[in-house]
Amino acid sequence: MQALDAIDRNILRHLRENARMSNAALAKAVGLSPSACLRRINILEQSGVIRGYTALVGDSLGEDGIAVIIRISLEKQTEASFSRFESAVRRHPEIRECLLMTGDSDYLLRVDVDNAHEFERIHNDVLSKLPGVQRIHSSFSIRNVLATQRKK
Repeated sequence: MQALDAIDRNILRHLRENARMSNAALAKAVGLSPSACLRRINILEQSGVIRGYTALVGDSLGEDGIAVIIRISLEKQTEASFSRFESAVRRHPEIRECLLMTGDSDYLLRVDVDNAHEFERIHNDVLSKLPGVQRIHSSFSIRNVLATQRKK
């Protein structure tokens, strides 16, 4: 793959904003014919620049919902331990994000709950039963600064 030019970068910018836009609309937005635009998209896909398309699922938090950030330390830091843990995490839709980390904890998870009682259920039924977990540290968010607008 050659270096991306300004048109390729513009195509990627538009697809990041709305990957479901029609080829005709994308072509118009980037100043190409539909066939030339589709050809460039195919090249970007075949070269691995575009690896796929996905749905971004919105926050499940209601007006008073709480994002809980959970730091997980495993008993062992081996490839097998990581693989077992990650496979188990994928089976629980309550876990919205799972990041392998450097530093004091092995993983950072995020779950969204309506209240402390709901988190207690997730802690008891899901988090504490994940394979290889040595330590769980949870922090409740006050608010998402980037997703909310404070009324003045």
